Amino acid sequence: MRRILTTVSLLMAATAMTSMATTAGAADLPAAAPYTKAPVVEAWNPWMIRLRVLGVIPENGGSVHQVPGSSLKTSDQVVPELDISYFFTPNLAAELILGVTKHHVTGDGAIAGLDVGKAWLLPPTLTFQYHFTQFGAFKPYIGAGVNYTWFFSQSASGVGVTSSRLKDTAAPVLQFGFDYMIDKHWGWNVDVKKMWMRPDWEGTLASGAAITGQVKLDPWLVGTGITYKF
Repeated sequence: MRRILTTVSLLMAATAMTSMATTAGAADLPAAAPYTKAPVVEAWNPWMIRLRVLGVIPENGGSVHQVPGSSLKTSDQVVPELDISYFFTPNLAAELILGVTKHHVTGDGAIAGLDVGKAWLLPPTLTFQYHFTQFGAFKPYIGAGVNYTWFFSQSASGVGVTSSRLKDTAAPVLQFGFDYMIDKHWGWNVDVKKMWMRPDWEGTLASGAAITGQVKLDPWLVGTGITYKF
């Protein structure tokens, strides 16, 4: 009986010592850091569209080859414009500008008062841009590209000029502007482009004489409107 009691006492002492050692070891371990859920990373979308009001301001220049001292004038115009941009990176983008405009060409200089005619223009323009991203909500950019203009629905005045036709032409383009982002999707845009566009022109006078020339459009395109970033 004494042997049994002695064995039980030894087992109880060993159990107590093991429990104390386990407790002491657990106290030495560092406390587990609280679990923090990783933030959700929103997918980056490369597309942007803008809807602008655009002022088309051509230079008054050009000439009729057969009339020394002649010049030509082209009317200004205000039109809506849509552009679509694709960002290859946050800094590099391509922009396609779409719109149509109508202009009235008249004579100046030696042919002042001559009503040459009217024409609609479809001038799609593609530019490649660099966007500066270090200024927060203010995001300026510069760009360069090419324009190709189709002239359609052309008409002569019928007074002095019985036929009038501008020929389709390409033109280089420089661009600068900025977006000011109100939030991650919406912003306000200001954009200025300069084109060097000088289409050839041919027509027929009321007398039946054929005339040719070149219209120096070289327009400034000044626009402002709404930006939406997908």
